[in-house]
This record gives sequence, structure tokens and C-alpha cells, in this order.
Amino acid sequence: MKYNTEEKRLALPEYGRNIQNMVDYCVTIQDREERKRCADTIINIMGNMFPHLRDVNDFKHILWDHLAIMADFKLDIDYPYEIVKKENLNVRPPRIPYKNNRIHYRHYGKTLELMIAKATELEPGPEKDQLIRLLANQMKKSFLTWNKESVDDRKIFKDLAELSEGQIVLNENEHKLTESRDLLARGNNGGNKRNNFTRKNR
Repeated sequence: MKYNTEEKRLALPEYGRNIQNMVDYCVTIQDREERKRCADTIINIMGNMFPHLRDVNDFKHILWDHLAIMADFKLDIDYPYEIVKKENLNVRPPRIPYKNNRIHYRHYGKTLELMIAKATELEPGPEKDQLIRLLANQMKKSFLTWNKESVDDRKIFKDLAELSEGQIVLNENEHKLTESRDLLARGNNGGNKRNNFTRKNR
């Protein structure tokens, strides 16, 4: 008995040994037209193995690339697409430049910090006051998501002043945020509504 471990290593194991054997045979066909017909047949079989990927852009192009790879680029046919070059297979893609923007408080997130910075640019008035109130309540809600127990409004006001670089200063005697229990209850009610919807639609 011949074991697979004794066979040559599969270039693309997801297609299996049988497809690799077909490709190896295709390479040996002398007649060029017959070789191309054989390659077309193999491509159709490969495509049928992954029908859920048929809607993927360039699906056929990818299959022809895979055929060339499995043939070790020795299959002499007129490819319908420009196939990947052998020398490019092991080339690492360029590194993605990640932004290293520091987040002061991870439980608030970067988006909230950016919105606070935007709020500092607004002219004084009802629109700015409303936005600041919404931001402060969102900060409190985010804090409670991180720490379920409670949070003093003074902590939120302190963090808001810090994140705005002292441009937004709220006083706990003049500004009241939504109660912690109400914010938590809203979150729980949202979850209950989703659960009820799920149960009804089972």
C-alpha cells in the first residue's frame, strides 16, 4: 500500500490528491489543444468543489492561478487570464501602516475623543450644549459598560475636562447626567427586546 506521506507534497492541499494527479497528467499531454481542453475540464471540477465562492470577484481568475501553481508553472497553454508569476508567490506584501494614536481612556474609545474635540470647535449655543450633554451621557454609559457598579458624575466631568484639554468644564451642581440605573436598564431592555424578537421568530 502506498501512503500519502510517500507522495509529493501538495501545492494546494484544499483541492486534494486527485485534482493534483489530474494536473500532473495534464502537463504531460503532448497535443496543445487537447492539453487546453483538459485544463478547462480541471478548472470546472475545481469550481464545482467550491460553489459558495462563485460570486467572489475574479473567482475564475483565482482558479487559473491555482491551476498554474499546482502545475508548478509547467503547464504550457494559452491562459485566459494573466496568471500570477512564480517569483511573486513568496513575496511578502508591504506592511500596512497602522496608526499609533494613543487612546487616553480605552473604555471611552477613540471615536468619543474625536467627537469631544469636534465639540470644542463649535460656537457657544444650544447646539453645542446639547452635543456636550449627549457626549457626557455617552461617556457615562461607556464607563458603566466597563464597570457595571456605578460612576460618580464628577468622574465623568473630570475626564471630559481632561479630554477637551480644559475647554469643556461642567459643574455637578448645574449639570445632571442620566442616572446610572437608568442607563443600565436601557441596555438591559435593549437586550430583552432582541431576545423577545429572537424567540418570536424561531
